[in-house]
Amino acid sequence: MDASTQAMGLDHFLDISRALLVLVVGITLARFAARAVEKVVLTRNDRQLAMLARKGVFWPVTGLVLVTALHQLGFNLGVLLGAAGILTVAVGFASQTSASNLISGLFLLGEKPFAVGDTVMIGDITGEVLSIDALSVKLRTFDNIFVRVPNESILKDRVRTLSRFPIRRFDLKLTVDFQEDLAALEQVLRETSDLNQVALQEPKPLFLLLGYEEWGIGVQYSVWAARENFFVLRTSLTREVQQALAGAGIEIPYRRLAISSLPEPEPVAAPDERPKPHE
Repeated sequence: MDASTQAMGLDHFLDISRALLVLVVGITLARFAARAVEKVVLTRNDRQLAMLARKGVFWPVTGLVLVTALHQLGFNLGVLLGAAGILTVAVGFASQTSASNLISGLFLLGEKPFAVGDTVMIGDITGEVLSIDALSVKLRTFDNIFVRVPNESILKDRVRTLSRFPIRRFDLKLTVDFQEDLAALEQVLRETSDLNQVALQEPKPLFLLLGYEEWGIGVQYSVWAARENFFVLRTSLTREVQQALAGAGIEIPYRRLAISSLPEPEPVAAPDERPKPHE
């Protein structure tokens, strides 16, 4: 091996070493800068903005580091950028759904119907918002299942933010017999909610008559609770109302399944087992 070949090998080794050094140091600095920006933004108590700021710092810096490392290895960046542009156009035509999700994500970020940490109901899915990304929203359901919902479907569907306001209302609906005293029923319900530990007295509980139904009179009793106590109220008040109604002798009618009886078969005469005389 001559001296020129050794020199070329040494130069190639030095290029690879410099590229690796740029990658390690650059990505480390990118992570440090991204975390620093995230902590600064978190002082404003906006978790979603902090996540966006972290990604907005990390990925551009990482891209710059990769370009620098490729330059150290001797790659022609002009050719690479040209190929990347052609590939981007091809992928853009082939992924119209991704482009739609990206645009929908921008609308979600601008409108802010919910934020990271909120509890939302999207269609038939209910869960806590983990992140709002460019293409989708990540949720964690109450039974600890990870769900990814595309931004486009969120923009088209009805979204309910269950944790936007500090209090929530629980509507207890029941049916009582036509003969029951409705004034006595209202008094029992109000006394029950007054004794409940998580039910709020302001706003006051609401007693509504829903009208005549097939099996009785429909009643709705609406009680408010702090947002974090909503499920406690729903469970405890339902149980306490059932016990209070039983104690007051107020009956809740229930449907009895009417099973039509099949017509009884006509009796069949027993065959005559006596031997018949021969004619």
